[in-house]
Amino acid sequence: MPGPLSDVRVLDLSRVLTGPFCSMMLADMGAEVIKVELPGRGDDTRQWGPPYLETESYYYLSVNRNKKSVALNLKDPRGREAVLKLAARSDVVLENFRPGTMDDLGLGYETLRAVNPRLVYASITGFGPDGPYRDKVAYDLILQGMGGLMGITGEEGGAPVRIGVAIADIGAGMWTAYGILAALHARERTGAGQKVETSLMDGQVAWMTYMAHLYFATGASPGRMGSAHPTIVPYQAFRVKDGYINIAVGNDSFWVKFGRALGLTAEVIADSRFATNSARATHRQEVLDLIEPILATRGSREWLEALEQAGVPAGPIYTMEQLFSDPQVLHRSMVLDVPHPTLGSVRLTGIPLKLSETPGEVRTAPPLLGQHTEEVLTSLGYTREQLAAWKTDKVI
Repeated sequence: MPGPLSDVRVLDLSRVLTGPFCSMMLADMGAEVIKVELPGRGDDTRQWGPPYLETESYYYLSVNRNKKSVALNLKDPRGREAVLKLAARSDVVLENFRPGTMDDLGLGYETLRAVNPRLVYASITGFGPDGPYRDKVAYDLILQGMGGLMGITGEEGGAPVRIGVAIADIGAGMWTAYGILAALHARERTGAGQKVETSLMDGQVAWMTYMAHLYFATGASPGRMGSAHPTIVPYQAFRVKDGYINIAVGNDSFWVKFGRALGLTAEVIADSRFATNSARATHRQEVLDLIEPILATRGSREWLEALEQAGVPAGPIYTMEQLFSDPQVLHRSMVLDVPHPTLGSVRLTGIPLKLSETPGEVRTAPPLLGQHTEEVLTSLGYTREQLAAWKTDKVI
């Protein structure tokens, strides 16, 4: 069956990561996404490498599948006219320019709403469209720091650590996809579109959840604890004979099973310092002093088998090679080989959201720059002769 968003057209004016991740989520569920890129250069990420797969950047390939690429110069009046025509026929416009840029181009919310009152206009910024930080330049690294994430990530007493993927960017893209779907649903009742806004900083603050409330409750900022959890013990990565494994003793029943798997006596397991999670959190270092020497005596495979048999949540810490050869990852179709117009095929991550009746699908590989320019613009009524002149003038 067609994807659940197969009747939705998205005009994607975004670039780099946060906006393209958002539009990829919509495209995976069937939306027609028309990605507008700068002629001759395209999305910035087309130049982000190495590594490249021949001429294509792996970074660009990672977030631009299922889209059509139109090369169009928004600073040229003819390019702006084409965008206005596309906006009139679209359900969603997505952009992640700095505040005020779209208005300066003559393509801001009020202008596009006048062209199409049913339009959902989604805007992602670094810090928000207003407020004292409105004009600050935003990068994921900066927002991981200012959004609180790096303040709680890393080893105790060590340097702040950035999460290995651009989680502030990706998170804002996910929030925006959620907002777009909410606005489209509201449009079914009201008949009118609306503006959807989020920022990288807003998304990071929301993600603080229980860490924020630890601060609200105590007035003390949670510190960096490595892989450990502030309120659950033991719940972290542990060194074993040949590396590290994760162990998550999430309740007192698991503690009993864990203690038995380690060979602890019934008296030690029931010790008042260890028997409840609250006690274990209070006596964290005593718990670690007890279990770490035992864990160091055996290798990861042996411990993982023993803990699984005991019913204790535990798992390995994968490299990318291990992750993408894992049988569960492969079974869930989270690695796909997709035909590409010039590369033969490209390997992409799969769709994590599974719908029973209208599933998403990776239909097409990330497009070549301007691959669909003629197709899309001729559908708006422009002639091939006009487009030939536009190409000469670098409008497309």
